Amino acid sequence: MTNTEVIEVAGLSVELVRKPIKNLHIGVYPPTGRVRVAAPPAISEDAVRVAIVTRLGWIKKKQREFAGQARETERRYLSGETHYFLGQPLRLSVRQSGSRGCSIELEGADRLTMTVPEGATADQKARWLDAWYRSELKSRTAPRVVKWAERLDVPPPRWGVRQMRTKWGSCNPDKRLIWVNLDLAKKPLPCLDYVVLHEMAHFVSRRHDEAFLATLDRHMPAWRQTRADLNALPLAEMAP
Repeated sequence: MTNTEVIEVAGLSVELVRKPIKNLHIGVYPPTGRVRVAAPPAISEDAVRVAIVTRLGWIKKKQREFAGQARETERRYLSGETHYFLGQPLRLSVRQSGSRGCSIELEGADRLTMTVPEGATADQKARWLDAWYRSELKSRTAPRVVKWAERLDVPPPRWGVRQMRTKWGSCNPDKRLIWVNLDLAKKPLPCLDYVVLHEMAHFVSRRHDEAFLATLDRHMPAWRQTRADLNALPLAEMAP
């Protein structure tokens, strides 16, 4: 059972979520630097405010990082635009045809060709491209889920792809379910490997504790650098 409200602290608008957890957690999320606090019901609002003020320097630092981070330009899905796939920039070529459907193909190492019906709108092209990204990401996620299940010695979980605003992935250990962010289709493959491992490591330990970190260190010694690389890549232009 969760309860959500918005409080003002030191000039910040903070989303306060009450949920049955043991410890208070403060998060700052892209793309706008939104501040969210998850807290147990027993912690008073005054204590929450003190915790936020105590971490104010860190919060402001994260918000400055997000404000200065590169962002993808607004997409209109016209020929000549740059779109990303697996970390590589591709020049979009849009062609029209008399068919009712859409086809999308990679041509060489630097071109993405989209063949669409005459009169197709930007919204339609966006949906078609998202569906293509989803299919491509699924085909690359499936073997990684199997690989990490074997290496972590856990049963392969259920998994899916969806658009997320604040996380690259999520895990529900009780449901044996993980999700990966659709935008990972635009990022280098080592980033997808890291996210899948990160989420599946929660089947070893639910929290980001020493056992969890030891799992990442053992199976992906350079995971911190990969995480930093991922978070430094351009953010999608998403509504806050």
